[in-house]
Amino acid sequence: MCARSPPKSSPAGKCKRFFMKTGMLDSKSLPACHAMPRFRLYRNHLVWSFIMSDKPPYNHALSEWNGPLGLPDFTAFKDEDFAPAFDVALAQDLAEVEAIAGQAGEPTIDNTLKALQLTGKALERVSSIFWLRAGAHTNNTIQALEREIAPKMSRHYSRIMMDPALFARIDALDENRDMLDLDSETRRVLEKTWKGFVRSGAKLDAAGKTELADINEKLAGLGARFGQNVLKDESGWALFITDEADLAGLPDFLKNAMQSAAAERGKPDAWAVTLSRSIVEPFLSFSQNRSLREQAFNAWAKRGENGGETDNREIVREMVDLRERKAHLLGYANFAAYKLDDTMAKTPKAVMDLLEPVWNKARAKAAEEEAELERLIAADGGNHKVAPWDWRFYAEKLRAERFAFDEAELKPYLQLDKIIEAAFDVAGRLFGIRFEEKKGIATWHPDVRVFQVFNADGSERGLFLGDYFARTSKRSGAWMSSLQSSHKLGNGQKPIIYNVMNFAKPKAGEPALLSLDDARTLFHEFGHALHGLLSDVTWPAVSGTAVSRDFVELPSQLYEHWLTVPAVLEKYAVHYRTGEAMPKALLDKVLAARTFNAGFNTVEFTSSALVDMAFHTGKEKIADPLAFEKQTLAKLSMPDAIIMRHRTPHFTHVFSGDGYSAGYYSYMWSEVLDADAFSAFEETGDAFNPELAAKLKQHIYAAGGSRDPEELYKAFRGKMPTPDAMIEKRGLN
Repeated sequence: MCARSPPKSSPAGKCKRFFMKTGMLDSKSLPACHAMPRFRLYRNHLVWSFIMSDKPPYNHALSEWNGPLGLPDFTAFKDEDFAPAFDVALAQDLAEVEAIAGQAGEPTIDNTLKALQLTGKALERVSSIFWLRAGAHTNNTIQALEREIAPKMSRHYSRIMMDPALFARIDALDENRDMLDLDSETRRVLEKTWKGFVRSGAKLDAAGKTELADINEKLAGLGARFGQNVLKDESGWALFITDEADLAGLPDFLKNAMQSAAAERGKPDAWAVTLSRSIVEPFLSFSQNRSLREQAFNAWAKRGENGGETDNREIVREMVDLRERKAHLLGYANFAAYKLDDTMAKTPKAVMDLLEPVWNKARAKAAEEEAELERLIAADGGNHKVAPWDWRFYAEKLRAERFAFDEAELKPYLQLDKIIEAAFDVAGRLFGIRFEEKKGIATWHPDVRVFQVFNADGSERGLFLGDYFARTSKRSGAWMSSLQSSHKLGNGQKPIIYNVMNFAKPKAGEPALLSLDDARTLFHEFGHALHGLLSDVTWPAVSGTAVSRDFVELPSQLYEHWLTVPAVLEKYAVHYRTGEAMPKALLDKVLAARTFNAGFNTVEFTSSALVDMAFHTGKEKIADPLAFEKQTLAKLSMPDAIIMRHRTPHFTHVFSGDGYSAGYYSYMWSEVLDADAFSAFEETGDAFNPELAAKLKQHIYAAGGSRDPEELYKAFRGKMPTPDAMIEKRGLN
């Protein structure tokens, strides 16, 4: 769920409930959702398959969670436990589902719909931990198993969702729903479940079911390989600097992070530029060495297209072709039409009606910005046009000229610990919850922090875990996911939600300092986390982030607005050495510069969304994905000085699973909502207006997918928005 603009998304789910869920979140860091992330996640990998096996000896990965605070005991099982655990869990799950399908009695809500929701507990436990590890702390063993498990789970999923006896029971319930006296949430779950079966091929003939199952299995395997290839390209590259002269222009916070990265890679006497966004982007912004900027930029831009075993071009070609075949099998004109049928947008035309006007405004704005940068290049004595590896560098110079500050001046005031506190404080003021850190609890990595969450009356709400620092075992981006979602069905359960980031880890004894974009990413992913933590529904199928892809980014993107509320920055933006609050003059400059570089930022994002749509709406087969990308951008008159935020060979949101495929537009669709939603608070003059906050909690953060998203938004705001507030927020007027 992801991920501010997603990493891969998307992200781990719960098997049986996953059947009726729409999605996952990756972060927008990719600015993160985003995040992969947008769940942010590895939920996009949750496709299932059946594995037959004899019952193995006791396996800790199958255990009930009896660690501290109800967490799994991460110290009890080993990587080797996962494969046999999946064998047992998948077999148990299938047996439970077949028992439901084979009942002699007439289908009822209790014996069919509710029973389905409560199956697969062992599989939920195994898969949620495994997919967490696959994204946040992987290794060769985990990656090999991921390549094996993803297609097998897809086969399992297809076997269940295409079971004629099971679908007959769901179909009978749906046909008689008006006579069942259902409450609104149960009715919605039934409707979503029925539609999920149909969209999964339940109505196809035998040959069609076989073909669709084969396609899904292949797509699952290709998506797993795609994400692993990007991670290998990212973690396997570093530019080591040994001459201090080549550090010219770099602020101390960046040099410290580069020293830590070099030491981690066995070169303690060097500085390393890595492909972690928290290092490579500030390096491109501050390095005075144009040649080194070009090297770093090219490595960043060419992830997934370097030839050899990590090259993703053929994977993309195969995935686009398979997706098109899948859509046609299910009766849709193209894959985008299939994916969008279950969203707020509904059709590719609605998506393009949003993106195209924004694209034209962004391109015009970017042209103005480029002219200003060329003026600075000329003033520096340069005789070249703006290249992609120049833009951030000269944009920082322009920011300093126009607003008399740069990111290096701001960063000492944005300590990671303080920004976490700020995110918690805002949640407390808006929603009446508080967070208490619990030390000494073993998780999947020593860097992970654990927080118990409490309601205003002191009762326990759930758990929140934060994994904030980049490492070579973690995929890029930022995301939210869950080890356990919140619901009241059966015995019910409390949520266990986690955020994963990739901030540069500081030297020992130094605080982690964030850029403003990093801080926004943290607020963004925490907004997703709140969507999971505050969920107040009965059915797992509609818990938390189980909403349409183009609605799921509303809680995350809306939460970003509170970061730059003056009262929040005044309290939490304090200098890491002096403890002094950010001077009002600097705060005013930060707020004045909120839309700086708006053309560049919007072109980066919108071009990615438009290329995603082009891949999934075309009528011709795509032989060469990079040639197709180039042709599409040429038709759009893409500026030469800017590249897509996510180029095709490393576009994990779209190709590392199906999370944001034909769905990257979702960030902007949700942005139309979030800009309008925050305007409601601005209209009252109080960013923490209690009446509005109560409505926001009830209809947006707590409601999950229990009602139609348009209905939920209108219940909060009273009307649906126009894009005007979003255009204003982006500074494109």
